[in-house]
Amino acid sequence: MEATRLLNEMVDNGISLDIVTFNILIDAHCKEGMVSEAEHIVDTMIKLGIEPDIVSYNALIDSYCKEGMISEVEDIIDKTIKQGIEPDVVTYSALINGHCLLNKVDKARGVLQLMIEKGCAPDVVSYNTMVNGYCKANRLDEAVELFDEMSQKGPNPDAVTYSTLMQSKLEEVLRLFQVMWNNGLELYIVSYNNLIDGLCKAGHIDVAKELFHKLSFNSLKPTVYTYTIMIGRLSKERLPDEAYQLFRSMGDDDCLPNSRCYNVMIQGLFRNIYTLKATRLLVEMVG
Repeated sequence: MEATRLLNEMVDNGISLDIVTFNILIDAHCKEGMVSEAEHIVDTMIKLGIEPDIVSYNALIDSYCKEGMISEVEDIIDKTIKQGIEPDVVTYSALINGHCLLNKVDKARGVLQLMIEKGCAPDVVSYNTMVNGYCKANRLDEAVELFDEMSQKGPNPDAVTYSTLMQSKLEEVLRLFQVMWNNGLELYIVSYNNLIDGLCKAGHIDVAKELFHKLSFNSLKPTVYTYTIMIGRLSKERLPDEAYQLFRSMGDDDCLPNSRCYNVMIQGLFRNIYTLKATRLLVEMVG
């Protein structure tokens, strides 16, 4: 790869290599999926008398965690500790992610607790990874409990935390959304889409409509996905005229319907016995 070629060129030109150079090379190999080669570089460092630091090992740990190779990660961590190199927040966060990817959220939670006991304060990435793990495992109550822990003890939840928790129960989503609003946290269209979708699925169509129409007040524009959610729910609620009016207004937001949006609208019209209008819309879509 290009990084190796450059390294060899530096050696040939008599340029001394330091730990920063090696760490860049290790990271580059890991990002290319060449973890074995990255480990070989670490061994080469040691042979040259350059001691790897936690940054060197974190690249390896992160790669192995993403591959679900936790036993290899634990071996590396044991090795670093024996060398007097303590894991840092990046190390622990990668390990939390590795356990979560294997759906071993209890082990991931244990790592988070170990961080705290070792005096390594988890950052927002550590918590977000754990929150996401709970959500993916459908353990939403524990995800919300962890959110509350963040809110009380820090670090402060960010937009990623809230967006992840939008997968939670509707009551919790509404509470979290209000907290976001009260804290002045920047709200993204994805957050609104998730909440609108949740409200629609729970049958709270009036609240969803109100939130949809408030988007412009928050300097946001609905996406085609936002429109599709609303059109589909209005059709199911036997409000085909309102759904069709919304469909035709998409151009006002410079948001043209895609094939999925057309299909949802056409199906809604057929479902509500608007056969002629559905047929015309079908012809329009094909055209």
